[in-house]
Amino acid sequence: MMSANVAQAIKGNPPAAMPAKFRRAAQSNEPSVLTDIYEEEANIIIWQRELSEQLKDSVKAFLASNQKFQTSMTVTPENALASIRQSLGAHGSSTLSENIAELVDMFCYLFGLERAGLRLTILDRAMCPKFHVDKVPCRLVTTYQGIATEWLPHQEVNREKLGKGSKGKPDHQSGLFKDECHIQQLGCGDVALLKGESWEGNEDAGLVHRSPAVLTGERRLLLTLDFSH
Repeated sequence: MMSANVAQAIKGNPPAAMPAKFRRAAQSNEPSVLTDIYEEEANIIIWQRELSEQLKDSVKAFLASNQKFQTSMTVTPENALASIRQSLGAHGSSTLSENIAELVDMFCYLFGLERAGLRLTILDRAMCPKFHVDKVPCRLVTTYQGIATEWLPHQEVNREKLGKGSKGKPDHQSGLFKDECHIQQLGCGDVALLKGESWEGNEDAGLVHRSPAVLTGERRLLLTLDFSH
C-alpha cells in the first residue's frame, strides 16, 4: 500500500516533515554529570569545574614559558602521564600533566576506550571561527586559560544554514540563529562533552559550536580528547 507521504509527493504536495529531534544541555558542578552523555536527549554535558589555585599557577607558568605550543598524540590511561610530561618538556608542570592525565582516564573509562586522541594547543586566534558540528561520536573540550568555546542550543539552530548553507555569510548574517542572545559559552575550566554527528541516533543533532574570538594579546590553552581505535 502506498504511504500517505509518497502519495502526497506524487500529487505534487511536499511530504509532511519528520518531527524535529529534541536536544538539551546538562550541567552540574559534580563530575558525575558526565554520565548524562548517554541520555538520548542530551547533546552537551558540562561539568562546571573550578580550577585549583595550584593548577592555575601551573597553567600560567606553562604559558609564560611557551609562546606557541601544539601537540597531538594517542594515549592510554596507563601511558598518558608519561607521554604528556615528555611532550610538555622542562616547562611542563607536573600539576598540569597530572590533571590532563586524569581527564584521559575519566574519558576512556566513561566510553570504554583503550586509548584516546589528545590535542593540547595554545591559541591566539579562533581555531574554528564559524559555527559547525563535528563528525565524531563525542569530543571532550576544556579551556585551561582564556576565553572558552561557544555553542548554540539545538532548538535555536537553523541547521540548513550550516556549512555551505551559509553561502559564505558570517554566522550573524546567515540565518543560523535568530538572536545573538542564543549563543552560550563555556566557562574557563569547564569540562564539556560535545555529542557529535557520528553518535548513533544523533544524526542532524550534533552540538553546534565554534571557537571564540581571542582578544589581541590574549591566549587560550585548549585541550580536546577524541575517540581513538
